[in-house]
Amino acid sequence: MSRLSHTEIIHVCQRMDGKGWVANHDGNVSVREEGGLFRATPSGRPKYALTESDLVQVDAAGKVQEGTGKIFSEWALHARIYEKRADARAVVHAHGPASMSVGSAGFELSTAAIPEAVVSLGHGVPLVSLQVPGNPEILACLDRLLPHYDAVLIAGNGCFAWGPTLESAYLRLELVEHVARCLLESIPLGGAKLLDRNAVQKLLKKREEAGLNLPPDPDRPHGFLPE
Repeated sequence: MSRLSHTEIIHVCQRMDGKGWVANHDGNVSVREEGGLFRATPSGRPKYALTESDLVQVDAAGKVQEGTGKIFSEWALHARIYEKRADARAVVHAHGPASMSVGSAGFELSTAAIPEAVVSLGHGVPLVSLQVPGNPEILACLDRLLPHYDAVLIAGNGCFAWGPTLESAYLRLELVEHVARCLLESIPLGGAKLLDRNAVQKLLKKREEAGLNLPPDPDRPHGFLPE
């Protein structure tokens, strides 16, 4: 991991704070390094105040190898994403108000109202139900979802997004928050209108051509559209 990448982690933290997606000690960022190690934001620090020297290096078990801080309590979720998605080089987690609202209300996020979002995120963003932090059931839910999606909502805990670069992971997080906000703001106007199944399939073909395709979710053969 280059020093430039350390700078990028701090930049992402500042972007999340500037957009109001984190408060107090909310959110975390990690990147995969060489030799089975990871660079991550430390626990118990507001994102706006972090510097490169605050970042910690940990192994897959979360044991600190470099740095004086502690790894955040949600490291197990990051570690599981890296384990199950070999293509993931970065994971970003935030509590954006729109995505938090959608997940906390018990809803998943369909992308079918916004064509560009279908191409970038696929059918939608699934929801992991509300659990006490640390409950192993969260990891069991992630195991089922990780092969099929690039982001998930966790009820009461915002959005986790990952990608082959830190920038791509951040942009997916940003798009989830944008879609959630658009859908919420459409409700007083009667709610968003969704593309039909045929149109969604055409957009998913474009996603495949862009090299973004993932194996379909066997539990959601029709995606997030009504049966």
